[in-house]
Amino acid sequence: MASVLQFIPTPQSKSSSNKITNTLNTPLRGIESCSTMLELKQYHAQIIKLGFSYDNDTMGRVIKFSAISESGDLNYALQVFDKLPKPDTFIYNTVIRGFLKSQMLRDTLLFYGYMLECKVMPNNFTFPPLIRACCVDNAVEQGKQIHGHVMKFGFGFDRFSMNNLIHMYVNFGCLEEAKKVFDNMYERDDVSWTTLISGYAQLGYLEEALRVFDSITEKKSSVCWNAMISAYVQSNRFHQAFALFERMMSEDVVVDRFIASSMLSACTRVGALKQGEWIVEHVKKSGIDLDSKLATTIIDMYCKCGCLDKAIQFFKRLPRKGISSWNCMIGGLAMHGKGEAAIEVLKEMESKRVAPDYITFVNLLSACAHSGLVEEGKHYFRYMKEAYGIEPGMEHYGCLVDLLGRAGLLEEARRVVNEMPMSPNVGVLGALLGACRIHKNIELGEVIGKEVIELEPHNSGRYVLLANLYAYAGRWEDVANIRKLMNDRGVKKVPGFSMVELEGVVSEFIAGGRTHPQAKEIYAKVNEMLDSIKSAGYVPDSDGMQQDIDEEESENPLNYHSEKLAIAFGLLKSEPGEILRITKNLRVCKDCHQASKLISKVYDREIIVRDRNRFHHFKGGECSCKDYW
Repeated sequence: MASVLQFIPTPQSKSSSNKITNTLNTPLRGIESCSTMLELKQYHAQIIKLGFSYDNDTMGRVIKFSAISESGDLNYALQVFDKLPKPDTFIYNTVIRGFLKSQMLRDTLLFYGYMLECKVMPNNFTFPPLIRACCVDNAVEQGKQIHGHVMKFGFGFDRFSMNNLIHMYVNFGCLEEAKKVFDNMYERDDVSWTTLISGYAQLGYLEEALRVFDSITEKKSSVCWNAMISAYVQSNRFHQAFALFERMMSEDVVVDRFIASSMLSACTRVGALKQGEWIVEHVKKSGIDLDSKLATTIIDMYCKCGCLDKAIQFFKRLPRKGISSWNCMIGGLAMHGKGEAAIEVLKEMESKRVAPDYITFVNLLSACAHSGLVEEGKHYFRYMKEAYGIEPGMEHYGCLVDLLGRAGLLEEARRVVNEMPMSPNVGVLGALLGACRIHKNIELGEVIGKEVIELEPHNSGRYVLLANLYAYAGRWEDVANIRKLMNDRGVKKVPGFSMVELEGVVSEFIAGGRTHPQAKEIYAKVNEMLDSIKSAGYVPDSDGMQQDIDEEESENPLNYHSEKLAIAFGLLKSEPGEILRITKNLRVCKDCHQASKLISKVYDREIIVRDRNRFHHFKGGECSCKDYW
């Protein structure tokens, strides 16, 4: 820095002012190249020596770096600002942005008021940061006042300000006001349309979002298509997302990485492997930039569609792996009960000097829990703090309790809950309750079950777990009381459903449902399946039969649980040797687990079932979970 400035003379007389002006550009370029506040202050000191302490253009650059750069210092910017006799609009705008960047939201608005007091006129760059400050601080009244100022000062034509106002009103949940701003815009762009579409969708007005989408008269950009597709995916309306994607393809819209990511998420949720693989191939052929987010989405799709081998292959071929990709791979192995493999991925991660984070160890501990790796899980629970300084959080404690509980170490699990540095949440207690059900510990389960129900009174699964414990103990009066409590509170049981993809089409089945066009053939196939596996040793689960309350209750809950219907349909519609992939919203029950093992043997089929917690690979009469789930 000294070598640049040593050629700049210090002003001593009026005759030298021209030379100063000619050489000023050199330090100004230096300000633009600064990367730290120390460098800036050194340049600033030299510029002051040149006599430009009160020059708005020069000091404006100093204030800009100090106020909004990553290594800036807002206090320094304010000190420079205070020394300027007449700061211009650019400088005021810069300080406003600095307050916003520092999350000093009220100061952002107060400083704008000071700007008006000083009779400095705002411009179109003044309002967007003010509007964003109102959004972050949920300052509704102030936001409306800023809206009034936008119009008062004649910036109703400025798309940037108007788009920010739409976003602000959506953030406030004021959709009528957002629509008014939108309707009164002189000219709209993709941001205008997508902000309003996403706003309606986020607040649950999907039909209105679609009306806005369909009202776009010009050719819709991929950004607008993605806004609507993403709205369906985030609202769990996957069939509509697929239908809209097909409509988009028919209109020759280019699939970009954002649309690819949204559709892969939809494929992941419904287990639509064929659709997902088509999108992956399209990404490869189209040369779409495979950033960390898209790569992670692809790994997640393969893992959750039951293709763990393809997920591993894709992961290994990635030229660059972000932390999210490593975490996703470990999480995928956890879902498939591959605890040892998950630990190996962690070791590989460390060997490549990629530091694991909070999520890494949540996924790793989950892998240990699903695989019964008790000692390994306890080791990594300690290791994350010892090696990386990561304090165990609620999710880590939940995994540890799950690990110990599944292994039957209920007292140790209870001790962990009692000694946690924070109050256990419903996830931690739910893991302990689930373990009580597995090991039929009625006494502890009753205590935990009542606590969990009060923590999450509208979650039907919590009532079902406790009722099942009572049913195991033959306490039918208590089972009836749980049912009455649910009725009194208006809690409805979540209906069980399963989905199966065949020939690129996803079919959905609910427990005991008969709305499918081929229901007669499907139910006949179920009965045939059950008759066939009885000769192989199948005996209906008597525990399941005796329970008065069940997550998949129907006229005959055991015979017609949703995955049995999906498997029967799969056997009807697929060729021998094809893998059946089922996605289920509830935990696989004991009876369906036993039946699926025997079906895989009798029909010589591999059946992969993804339930609420994990994957089950049924083949040759065995399950990958080794009956540990």
